Amino acid sequence: MSALVYAYAVLLAIGGIIGYLKAGSMPSLVMGVLSGAAVGYSANLTVTNRRLGTQLTLFLSFVLLLIMGSRFYNSQKFMPAGLVALFSFIVLAKTFLSYSQM
Repeated sequence: MSALVYAYAVLLAIGGIIGYLKAGSMPSLVMGVLSGAAVGYSANLTVTNRRLGTQLTLFLSFVLLLIMGSRFYNSQKFMPAGLVALFSFIVLAKTFLSYSQM
């Protein structure tokens, strides 16, 4: 489970960096790196406190799914909002299944 969440964190951070490099979007850079760091922290927290780390991962992936899902719905452009929404859904579903088995 942690490998998936770490990969998700890296995807978020790299996406923010790419958004900045391609469009000069400082909000993309800041939010991508911050959300990637927060998700990475939640994955790391899972090692020491599994329940709390899993709850934080659930919360962050849910919030990102809502935000990016809404952006995808409004723009109908898969990149980047649809991709982040898709990965957020996958992480949310896998984490929820893991949490329900605790």
